[in-house]
Amino acid sequence: MSETSGYMRFFPYDEPYENQREAMDRIYNTLVRGQNVLFEGACGTGKTLSSLAPALEVAREQDKTVVITTDVHQQMRQFVAEARAITREESIQAIVFKGKSSMCHIDVGYEECQALRDNTRALVDAERDRHQLERRQRELLAESQEGDGGAADARSAVMDELETIEERLEDLEAQNVCEYYRNNLTEETDDFFAWLFEDVRTPEEIYERAEREEFCGYELLKEGIEGVDLVVCNYHHLLDSTIREQFFRWLGRDPEDVIAVFDEAHNVEDAAREHATRTCSERTFESAIDELAETGDPRSEDATNVLSAFHRALVETYEESFGFGQRERIDENWEDVPIANEDRRDDLTLEFLQRYSGRGIDDDLEAAMKLGQELDEGYEEAYREGETATRTECQTLQAAAFVSAWLNEGSKEGLYPVVSVTRDAGTDEVYGRAELYTCLPRQVTGRLFDEVYATVLMSATLQPFDVTEDVLGLEDAVTMAYGLQFPAENRRTYAVETPPLFSSDRDDPAVQETVAEAIHDAVRMTPGNALAFFPNYGEASRYADRLERRGETVYLDEPGTAVEELRREFVDDDGGILCTSLWGTLAEGVSFDGDDARTVLVVGVPYPHLDDRAEAVQEAYDVAFDGTDTGWRYAVEIPTVRKTRQALGRVIRSPEDVGVRALLDARYSREAKSDLGKYSVNGSFPHEEREELLDIDPEKLKFAMLNFYADHGRYDGDPPSP
Repeated sequence: MSETSGYMRFFPYDEPYENQREAMDRIYNTLVRGQNVLFEGACGTGKTLSSLAPALEVAREQDKTVVITTDVHQQMRQFVAEARAITREESIQAIVFKGKSSMCHIDVGYEECQALRDNTRALVDAERDRHQLERRQRELLAESQEGDGGAADARSAVMDELETIEERLEDLEAQNVCEYYRNNLTEETDDFFAWLFEDVRTPEEIYERAEREEFCGYELLKEGIEGVDLVVCNYHHLLDSTIREQFFRWLGRDPEDVIAVFDEAHNVEDAAREHATRTCSERTFESAIDELAETGDPRSEDATNVLSAFHRALVETYEESFGFGQRERIDENWEDVPIANEDRRDDLTLEFLQRYSGRGIDDDLEAAMKLGQELDEGYEEAYREGETATRTECQTLQAAAFVSAWLNEGSKEGLYPVVSVTRDAGTDEVYGRAELYTCLPRQVTGRLFDEVYATVLMSATLQPFDVTEDVLGLEDAVTMAYGLQFPAENRRTYAVETPPLFSSDRDDPAVQETVAEAIHDAVRMTPGNALAFFPNYGEASRYADRLERRGETVYLDEPGTAVEELRREFVDDDGGILCTSLWGTLAEGVSFDGDDARTVLVVGVPYPHLDDRAEAVQEAYDVAFDGTDTGWRYAVEIPTVRKTRQALGRVIRSPEDVGVRALLDARYSREAKSDLGKYSVNGSFPHEEREELLDIDPEKLKFAMLNFYADHGRYDGDPPSP
């Protein structure tokens, strides 16, 4: 047990990094007051412990639980490592919690799991009742044989109860149960929990141990999580309101008893939007209509009336959108069909209203909802009773709930109605779905931040803080930012004034030649590997081809392929270049330490594909924050610059690392602010990072890199010739 008092007892290493103690002190004082923290720290700042140590101290002082969450798998492993280090110094109980789908030993869905669990518990309870009654009847038998007349009467009553229990057990044993969960309830689990809290166990370790002992590890985690000091989990445990409510109940905590720490918090905006978005496929409507046709319930006619009208409207809406040959070009990826209108309801709603005829939409929907609920209860009972091998989900209930939400919420601020289409790979059939896309993530996150005691949002790219506060619905957050703590002389950051890679100029051969030559120079002057991030995979492939023709060893990351093997091959090489999209999986949460990569290039300003959804988000931000340019800045420019900054952070990961970071596009330069006006992105970088950006002509980049790496003695033998 550490003798250190205060939050330093949760700091497991000898000394904090420079600025780390200051960050911990500020975070501690903020959390004591129950305020939220926005904490930006570059690699080497020690963000995790800077947040975790003071959070654990405040939790211990005020009887709270710390929940630290991320959406990046590598960061989950880092949290486990830090938590294990803490437990070596200070006794804490920590659990790493993962979703049921990844921990289920029999691979069933959520609804099936619920039914299996309830059935199993009912069976075990009945078996225990039988055991107790059998013991009691034996006791009464002995008493009656000794001449106790009352015992005989009492035993007769017990035997009647036993008969009833035996009949119930016959029924229960015919039902579906989970043997893993049954063992949780009937076997000794003390050894499992003793093992669990001896250290910080990963979900994989828990799964393997539970599988070996034939327990349900997920349910044991739920049972053991109450009262722990620290929980490590995924975003959805906090961002999904339904899951969050259950999660806090398992913790035995009210929301105000939770300190939430979000890692990689620049991703919370998109994650919250994803969790709030509602969709319903054409297939669901078809299944609901088939389901209703089989019921024979008199309400099915009204329910079918409203759902079939919406289904026909959905099909007609996307069919009418197809131009010549467009239907044939639909592939297996979902493709949006814009339906929103500025001055009236969306095209799908209008088509539905035109097609619907009946006694009233609200009445028909109410009939569909009530019938759907009854059908769902029937499916639940059938599964429990063992009449079906799987738990059927009620399609009528899902479809009716979606149509109700579409009509009642579809025109609300911040929601964008859209139809999408795809092609079934098996049948070659084109089908569609309707979706209510959430444009304003603060509708999700604002409530969360209001509910919990306090929150720390940490990332290497949270600035500008005022934008983060607006977008996520934070009020009066305490902000702090710490730049790279590694020696400044070990790095150079260049804004290379290659032609701006506007989408209209990317096919220009002269532009391509200039950009390719600058990349080629950077690769030749790098004593080791180089990374290159492009606006999309297409551009990555284009320049990969050009570099191969120049004789470079190129590793190309392509969409839909596993990247880990490619990454391993790349880091094992020396002198190669890896080309990828800035919007791919390698742009954040992945380290390229030391010789793994010396130089990182971001080619162009990699704005995302600006489709109708992106425009809807911009418009929603314009309205919400009362500014004509706010939408572009909040929804496009700042997220793009954050992604760019994340990509630059893939190298220079330790005080000993030496490397070059280069942005290849004139829009990054200081000169762009005067020459390119609103197209410049230089001003969207934090002040400290702008100060490090050195404007340079593309033809001078090779000389600058040669001098830098030579001065640091990084070349083996003679340096390359410029």
